[in-house]
Amino acid sequence: MGVEDGRKHPLVFAYYVTGHGFGHATRVVEVVRHLINAGHDVHVVTGAPDFVFTTEIQSPRLFLRKVLLDCGAVQADALTVDRLASLEKYSETAVVPRDSILETEVEWLNSIKADLVVSDVVPVACRAAANAGIRSVCVTNFSWDFIYAEYVMAAGIHHRSIVWQIAEDYSHCEFLIRLPGYCPMPAYRDVIDVPLVVRRLHKSRKQVREELGIGEDVKVVILNFGGQPAGWKLKEEYLPSGWLCLVCGASNSQDLPPNFIKLAKDVYTPDLIAASDCMLGKIGYGTVSEALAYKLPFVFVRRDYFNEEPFLRNMLEQYQGGVEMIRRDLLTGHWRPYLERALTLRPCYEGGSNGGEVAARILQDTASGKSYISNKLSGSRRLRDAIVLGYQLQRMPGRDLWIPDWYANAETELGLRTGSPTAEMRDDSFLMDSYQEDFEVLHGDLLGLPDTVSFLKSLAKLDAAYDTVKNTGKREIRERTAATALFDWEEDIFVTRAPGRLDVMGGIADYSGSLVLQMPIREACHVAIQKIHPGKERLWKHAQARKLAKGDGPTPVLQIVSFGSELSNRGPTFDMDLSDFWDGEQPMSYEKARNYFAQDPSQRWAAFVAGTILVLMKELGIRFENSISMLVSSAVPEGKGVSSSAAIEVASMSAIAAVHGLKIPPRELALLCQKVENHVVGAPCGVMDQMTSACGESTKLLAMVCQPAEVLGLVDIPSHIRFWGIDSGIRHSVGGTDYGSVRVGAFMGRRIIKYIASTLLSQSLSANGMTPDDVEEDGVELLESEALLDYLCNLSPHRYEALYSKVLPETLLGETFVEKYADHNDPVTVIDMKRNYGLRAAARHPIYENFRVKAFKALLTSATSDDQLTALGELMYQCHFSYSACELGSDGTDRLVQLVQEMQHSKMSKSVEGTLYGAKITGGGSGGTVCVVGRNCIRSSEQIFEIQQKYKSATGYLPIIFEGSSPGAGKFGHLRIRRRNTSNKN
Repeated sequence: MGVEDGRKHPLVFAYYVTGHGFGHATRVVEVVRHLINAGHDVHVVTGAPDFVFTTEIQSPRLFLRKVLLDCGAVQADALTVDRLASLEKYSETAVVPRDSILETEVEWLNSIKADLVVSDVVPVACRAAANAGIRSVCVTNFSWDFIYAEYVMAAGIHHRSIVWQIAEDYSHCEFLIRLPGYCPMPAYRDVIDVPLVVRRLHKSRKQVREELGIGEDVKVVILNFGGQPAGWKLKEEYLPSGWLCLVCGASNSQDLPPNFIKLAKDVYTPDLIAASDCMLGKIGYGTVSEALAYKLPFVFVRRDYFNEEPFLRNMLEQYQGGVEMIRRDLLTGHWRPYLERALTLRPCYEGGSNGGEVAARILQDTASGKSYISNKLSGSRRLRDAIVLGYQLQRMPGRDLWIPDWYANAETELGLRTGSPTAEMRDDSFLMDSYQEDFEVLHGDLLGLPDTVSFLKSLAKLDAAYDTVKNTGKREIRERTAATALFDWEEDIFVTRAPGRLDVMGGIADYSGSLVLQMPIREACHVAIQKIHPGKERLWKHAQARKLAKGDGPTPVLQIVSFGSELSNRGPTFDMDLSDFWDGEQPMSYEKARNYFAQDPSQRWAAFVAGTILVLMKELGIRFENSISMLVSSAVPEGKGVSSSAAIEVASMSAIAAVHGLKIPPRELALLCQKVENHVVGAPCGVMDQMTSACGESTKLLAMVCQPAEVLGLVDIPSHIRFWGIDSGIRHSVGGTDYGSVRVGAFMGRRIIKYIASTLLSQSLSANGMTPDDVEEDGVELLESEALLDYLCNLSPHRYEALYSKVLPETLLGETFVEKYADHNDPVTVIDMKRNYGLRAAARHPIYENFRVKAFKALLTSATSDDQLTALGELMYQCHFSYSACELGSDGTDRLVQLVQEMQHSKMSKSVEGTLYGAKITGGGSGGTVCVVGRNCIRSSEQIFEIQQKYKSATGYLPIIFEGSSPGAGKFGHLRIRRRNTSNKN
């Protein structure tokens, strides 16, 4: 980096580094190295260890000053930020001592005669520079006002002055040198974009491997994971055979297996990264930038509550460099499929990686008096950043950040592009034209559903985006790029819709034959589908390559795009040859299908969609001769216990049936979808979820006896009664161990009850010397029916208490049960011989729940009174505590139910007419959503909001509220649409 004549030499830079992790310090090293090589003095203010800087820079012009002026984000554990603690720590570090900090920093800056203050990205440094009369510049990809803003939303507005102060401090900065993967930063007046800042390599891959004694034929993963989870023990079996793992940041006391190599604390990681075959770790600027620059596949695990991450993650995935690992699989050592998947990636980042040099040149010129401020696009850029920041704060709690597609990469005066991708935002807020102008509806009725209108608008946007990509070559994010080429826009497209459900009463008793009452919720899944003649579809590049490799002619292909994949642990696309579903002349077995979809963890979600095709093949003998393109977009949040999987299954099968002209009644379709979940996905659920999604209607409860699926009818929700769902924030999974073990316990209980009834019957008959035909006594007839008991719920509570409750064991070892009874006769669960199952509570729950649901249904049609509501609420409370007896409760759902009870019994509620009357955990339990019953009035809604805020204050999590309902898939039917004016599009 040259120095122009007449320039002061050396210049003096004061470089402030945030205390958040090593990533900021390591990128600062690269900028500082270029400044020092140009002959300048750099004073670095940091809390990072000296070796981070001195390993790379050995120069008397480098001065390290150990001062920490911010704290970054405080970690609750290795993968979760403690939002409230972060704000409190920042207040303690930077707000309380602010006056003394400013006084000290101004005095120090003047003492070293600093020409320029550089911050990455310490807020108070900019204000101190202004007070000292020195220009300042920030170098970063995010700022703390953006990160902390959401923490304030969660922690309370009394913390908001922190964000205002940080933004005000940044506003004193002259301009921002913005790095790729940037977040919105409206506080800065002007912006200059630079390429990736990446540390240089010192050694070749071959040199590093030779020094470590690792051959070229050995696969190496580098575990670059700062702050590893407490008590986490790495095990030899975590790695595939023949692999080695280089471990960064391991403690001195940590013992590692022979296939794990502990690296020194001060090791120079860029050389090791470039010598590895893939990297495993958390997303941060340092890891992502070096993975992209060295074209190293990156297996990453998400962190909670750090919103720099979606931007970096999208950049990583844009250049095909990332595989997301589910946190559970990281901690339990299920690494193999992710590592093997990583080796198939071909990272394609071709942008610059000399951002350190470019940034240093800009800083040098600025310190010498050059002005880079343009203001040409500053107003529009800051407005754009402010809008995205606003959406960040208004999004639904628990959802990842959406970024509008118009939040594009900036081009700067230097003619540089950041290489940072744009991320996805729901399109309905930005499409001004009505859907009628986009599509002609040839069949069906939207039923006035606003989410369906929004979905059609998003389809229109995709069509426009396809033209843009085709005509300009402009790249979109991965899922949008894939979706734009999914359909032939001149042909008909079919659209279906299926809602999630709120379990009002019945819950896990469904698999024991209970009556259930379920409400379809407002949130739903939409599927757009088109069948295309083989050979005429637009195949994705890897699918084309697969076809060429096989040497096949045109054969049917399934291509699926899942919108919103950034909200969950899944890849955005899935494709397969439909011939893969055939095993010789027969459709493959369900067991083979489960294994097929499980081979890539990031694409397990496809089993819910593609599994519907296999079920139709096996159960109805359907043959699919055409290619199928599907776009799935679900607003039903996952893991909340509101049947997100059922909504996807029902919407998908409805779409496949519609596009192929199959007439499947809603009840039959629901039963087929249950087979998808039970046999293809492998989750042992009952049928009520799919039945509600398929057969439900708005503002009504679906009443169904699950033997296996008899719809009794629809029960009107009285106008004075209302139901809400409140999400606990604790992820629910019907495939979880607790749910499955309780189901096994219930079926064990049924088998033992049948055995006891048979024994009693035999004893009764032999004592009287009679045959069953000789007697008509009620007692013997009851024993006969109980000896043949097909569903637990057909046993009345009084009979259970009279004959069986005291005989059933509290718990029973699987091995002991099998020795005596052979089998529990449940086709979707398997007994673990070594597991001790809770049996009595699991059997008792459905017997009593069936009675409670019948009483609940009768009460809904009784006279309107406070007693009616009180009785409904009491039945819900009883159900909730019965779940807990089965060990299917959770701290979060218990807290929500307790808050409802406290609200119900408060003095204020007693002084006026009560509004909330009861609550219960829903669905499969172990987290998820609580259902609340109350009076349909404004005060009830206010109390629900109060509970939401109290829960947030206690836990730091703001619950999602589910209210309102919508029609099921059967009522909606399907839409057949065609794009208008396809030949005249602009």
